[in-house]
Amino acid sequence: MIPAGVGQAKSTRSATSLTSMSDYHIPVMLSEVLDNLDIQKGLWYVDCNLGGGGHTEGILSRGGKVLGIDLDEDAIQEVARNHKLEVGGERGGLRAVSENLILAQSNFSAVKRLVGEFSLDSIAGVLFDLGVSSYQLEKADRGFSFNTDAPLDMRMNQGIESATAADLVNGLHEKELTELFLKLGEENFARPIAKRIVEKRKLQKIETTNQLANIVLSVRHRTASDRTHPATRVFQALRIAVNDELNSLKDALPEALSALSANGRLVVISFHSLEDRIVKVFMNEEEEKKTIKILTPKPLEPTDNEVTVNPRSRSGKLRIAQKII
Repeated sequence: MIPAGVGQAKSTRSATSLTSMSDYHIPVMLSEVLDNLDIQKGLWYVDCNLGGGGHTEGILSRGGKVLGIDLDEDAIQEVARNHKLEVGGERGGLRAVSENLILAQSNFSAVKRLVGEFSLDSIAGVLFDLGVSSYQLEKADRGFSFNTDAPLDMRMNQGIESATAADLVNGLHEKELTELFLKLGEENFARPIAKRIVEKRKLQKIETTNQLANIVLSVRHRTASDRTHPATRVFQALRIAVNDELNSLKDALPEALSALSANGRLVVISFHSLEDRIVKVFMNEEEEKKTIKILTPKPLEPTDNEVTVNPRSRSGKLRIAQKII
C-alpha cells in the first residue's frame, strides 16, 4: 500500500556502499547491530533513526527490507537521493517508497502507526540508534554543536513551528534552567551556569551556539582531563528538551514491541545514561511479564578499534531483546 502523493521509485538497486554515507553519519556498532537483528531475506525491519542510512544500508545488503523513520527532512532526502527515490508529501511528513525501502519523516513514537500505514504485516526487527548524526552535529544551521557558530536551534524537524534552544535559554527562569541542566544533562555546574546565562541575557539575547558555549566556559573552564567540551551536557540537555526525546523514547519502546512479530528482535543503541536507563527499565519490566527475553544481560559496547575510527561511538551501549509473544 502506497499513500496518495508518495513518489514511486524511479529505479531500484541493491544497497549502496556503506562508505558512501560516511560523510553524513558513521553507523555505530554496525556489525553487532546486523548480527543481532538476525537479518532474514525478504523480511521487514524498522530503522527508527534513519540518519545517514548506514544501518539501513547494512540491512538491505543482507537481503532485508527497511522502513526508515526520521524526524529530520535532510535524512529522508539524503537516503532517498542515494536510492534514486522520489520524495512526496508535505514538509514535516515526507514519504518515499520502493519495493524494499520505505522512508517516512516522523517521530519514531509513531512506529506502530507507520507499520500499519504501509500495511507491513510482519516486522522481524526494530532498531533504535539514539545518537545525533554527524551531519546534524556538523551542519552549521542546525545549532546542535559548539564546533561551529550557528543559531541556537536544535530542532530535529525544522519544518514545524516549535520552541528552539534559543527560546529555552532566553525564556526559562534561572531555577527552570538549573533543573533542565541537572535532570537532562546531569551537569554538576547546573546552578552557576544557569545563573550566568540569566546575567548575560540581560545584556544581550543569547542566539548562537558560540555565545552559549562561551558562557559555559566562563563558569567551567576546560582542563586537560576533560574528554569532552565543558558545554556538552548543557547542549545535550537543551537538545533533549527541544525534541522531547525521553518522552518520545518512553512512548516508542512499547509501540515498537507491539509492532514486532513473535521472535522479532528489539535492538537499541543509547549514548547517555538517561536513555540507557529508560531502555533497561523497559526491557526488565517486559521480561518480568514474559513478553521478551533479554539477550544482553550487560550492554555491548564499541570495540577499541571502532572508538579509534569513530570517537563519537565511545559512549554507545547496545541492548537487545527478543519478543516471545
